[in-house]
Amino acid sequence: MWKMTTTLLKFRIPWLFRTSAIELSGVAVGIAAVGIAAFYFFYRRRKPKGCLNPERFLEFKLVRKTQVSHNVGRFRFALPTPTSVFGLPVGQHIICRGKDYEDQEVTRPYTPITLDSDAGFFELVVKMYPKGRMSHHFKTMREGDTLSVKGPRGRLKYKPGQARAFGMLAGGTGITPMFQLTRGILENPKDKTNVHLVYANVTRDDILLKEELDGFACKFPDRFKVYYVLSQPPEAWNGGVGHISEEMIRSHCPAPAHDIQILRCGPPGMNKAMANHLVALGYAPQMQFEF
Repeated sequence: MWKMTTTLLKFRIPWLFRTSAIELSGVAVGIAAVGIAAFYFFYRRRKPKGCLNPERFLEFKLVRKTQVSHNVGRFRFALPTPTSVFGLPVGQHIICRGKDYEDQEVTRPYTPITLDSDAGFFELVVKMYPKGRMSHHFKTMREGDTLSVKGPRGRLKYKPGQARAFGMLAGGTGITPMFQLTRGILENPKDKTNVHLVYANVTRDDILLKEELDGFACKFPDRFKVYYVLSQPPEAWNGGVGHISEEMIRSHCPAPAHDIQILRCGPPGMNKAMANHLVALGYAPQMQFEF
């Protein structure tokens, strides 16, 4: 009997150790798989780190310069890698540094027309004024040159749904923050905000990003409306004529209400005139914002 028991033990003990080893190995593999899956899940969900530094200027290489009109250029700058994101929140802008025609340092704020969904690059649309100090820097830039940039900056920190609707009053290059915000709203499937844009310029050729704006109006007819105003319109013109008036704002922007906001961005004279129009129309200070 003792011999039989000993024989059985000799047979079962190694088998038990082998079984335990197999079970432990299986548990270890399972834990490792869960860990890898969890890491992958949270890594993918984590917002990628942006390329900007709010305190220090960083250099970005110009990879494409496109002449949009006689005095407007579109500039594309590369990010460190093709998958890098700029890291600029919707509603914010950047500070660009360059040299003027006297080789003196100059800084100016600009709003990119791209979002973080545009990985690997960011773009600026810049109007180059004849005597503009920063305009000189952009005018003389060549592909391969670098631009010094820091940010984000800005008082508007947009959150989806913060307003039922936006009215936007833009003039000239003041369209860029409006365009950035409009893109951020319309390209977010969870954002149901409506946008009403009144955009003023001198001539038809001065209208920036018109193709993109008309594309928004076609793709989102119930959520985006644009009304163009020209002070020197062509003969066949069905938009507004002159300057943005109280009547244009009344007809093309949401009426005063607690859940709407009217944004304005343009030359100083225009911004002042728009502020007066809005007060006359009954828009409270908390309903207004100037970039």
